Parts: sequence; C-alpha cells; structure tokens
Amino acid sequence: MTSAKPRARDLGLPFHGTPGPYNAITDVAGVHVGFTTLTVADKGIRTGVTAIIPRGEDTGPKPVWAGQYSLNGNGEMTGTHWINDAGYFVGPICVTNTHSVGMVHHGATRWMIDTYADFFRDEHAWAMPVVAETYDGVLNDINGQHVTAEHAISALHAARSGPVAEGSTGGGNGMICYEFKGGTGTSSRHVPIGNETYTIGALVQANHGIRPWLNILGRPVGETLTEGRLLAQETGSIIVILATDAPLGALSLRQVAKRAAIGVGRGGSPGGNNSGDIFIAFSVANNQSMPQKEAAIITRSELNPELIDPLYLAAVESVEEAVVNALVAGENAATVKPPGQTCFGIDTDVLRGIFA
Repeated sequence: MTSAKPRARDLGLPFHGTPGPYNAITDVAGVHVGFTTLTVADKGIRTGVTAIIPRGEDTGPKPVWAGQYSLNGNGEMTGTHWINDAGYFVGPICVTNTHSVGMVHHGATRWMIDTYADFFRDEHAWAMPVVAETYDGVLNDINGQHVTAEHAISALHAARSGPVAEGSTGGGNGMICYEFKGGTGTSSRHVPIGNETYTIGALVQANHGIRPWLNILGRPVGETLTEGRLLAQETGSIIVILATDAPLGALSLRQVAKRAAIGVGRGGSPGGNNSGDIFIAFSVANNQSMPQKEAAIITRSELNPELIDPLYLAAVESVEEAVVNALVAGENAATVKPPGQTCFGIDTDVLRGIFA
C-alpha cells in the first residue's frame, strides 16, 4: 500500500508535530485502510473506492463514537443524521466519487451483513455505513458509473494496517487539488495529554481549491506555480476522516471534526460555494458492545475537555499535512471533460527548492 514517490516531509517541508511511525491514519491502533483503484485510460475511467474500518480486528459489530461537521454542504456523507443524534456509527467508512455513493453503500451494506453474519441473522439489525464522495468528472467518466458494489467490497477486504498509499489511489484516483493532481492523503500526530500519549490521524480525499489560493506552510506556492491551470472557479470538494484513540464523547468529537476546517484553511481554501467540505471524527476508545447488549447504565471514560487543546492542534496539523501529502503524490493525468488537457502533478523539485 506504499507509494514510491517522496512524501512532503521527505522534500524537507518543516511540518510541526510528531507523527506516528506510518505518519498515517493507521497509526491509530486497529484502524485499517483499503483501496480499489480503477484506471482504464483509453476509456476515460479513473476512479475507485477508499475503505476505512475503524475497528479492523473486530469480527462483530461495535459502536464507534463519532462527531460530524460540514463546513460547506455541497456533497454527501451518509449516516450522519444518526451520528448527530446518537453519537456513534457501526461499520466502515467508504469514500468514492459523486455518482457512485449508492453502489458503494450497497456494497458496504453487503460487507457488513456478511462480516457480522450472526448479528444480522439473530437480531433486528440494520446497516447504515458512512459513504462520502467528491466529484471526479474532470478526469473520470463519472456518468458511466463504473464503480460497483463489488469494488466497495474488494476495498473493504483489502483493508489493512500499515503504510497507506497516497495520490491516485481508491476514491482519490480521479481527484484534483488546487488544480494539481490530488486525491488520497494521510498524516498523524502523537499527542501527550496528562500522563498519556494519544494518537490522532487524518485521511483526506482532496479535490478542492484553485491555484491562486494554494498556500503551503504559509508560502504562497500557488502564486509561484502558475502553469497548467484547469479551472476558472472551484468545482471540487474535500472529505476528511479523523481517527483517534483518545477517549472522547460525541460532543468532543464533533469539536475535533470542526478543526478539520482550520487544517483545510491553512492550505488556502476558503471553502468555496461549489465545494463539499465534510468532515467526520471518530474514537476507537471505549470498546463496548452494541447498545442493545449493554446494561441500563453505560459507563465510559472521557478526556477532560479543559485538556483537549493539544488534540485540536494535532487535528489541524495532520489535516494540513495530509492535503500536502496528497498533492506531492500526484502524477500527470489526462482530462476527459474537456478532453485533451493534462492535470499535472505538482513539481516536487520546485517545491523542495521553495523550502530549501
């Protein structure tokens, strides 16, 4: 699942904070990531599915405590009504393109029914996976609906811990970021609070922004790298998934999800009108049974909100770096709408020189 290209830190970009060993969302113990990547260049197909399983080692369903926030709602993330009411979800998170949400939801539901077979056979169980999207119609024949339920199932079966491939992988395959080739990016931070060290990790599907907006670590990179522009205005979106092992409740996790907006904003985007900037944060702490199986009184531990600021900062930093990791992994791709143009990957040699 690793990429051969250097990541942002390999180029000498001086990001703050201490990442985990993979500098990825999979640094949060138990979080697994998998991909199905579909590329048929002569047919204009460049798309896929990214799958995140919060409790990848579990064979049975368990609640995952979560909070959700939308900076701009021009997009979709299923299951969020229940997250906002109940403070948890069950099952995977998948990310794909705008016209494939239904197929991926169907596949993720099938995966849940098969994976948690006893639960769905014996209980009045229902599946409500989280499926999010961004628009890849510039680089992909999005109207062809080439993603199937089986592709989502394959991505879920491929989910593992360890390094995470970035750029044109999974749902990020056809995405554009600040008019460069974008896609999947990830990063993580270790966060000491009290007597414990927690981990927070971000995974983004970066498909947002226009070139003049682009800032990297405060440098106006978009004003320097002006060639090869594609868009007159923003037409994309960004999905952010934040995972942590810090014990947080739904309200605190919604506050963490909000901080993704600051991480995205550090890159220069104001969250344009055409952009679906939709974020979710979840915690794998408080590993418990389904609420139907719990006692009348449920006891969970929770981090004191008065001590949460370092986790907020780590969320901002990991999102900021994840977007840049998506950018530096990008490679040139041909457009399909309009045809005959090229979406260029960012010139990493020039970027390295800017920060030399």
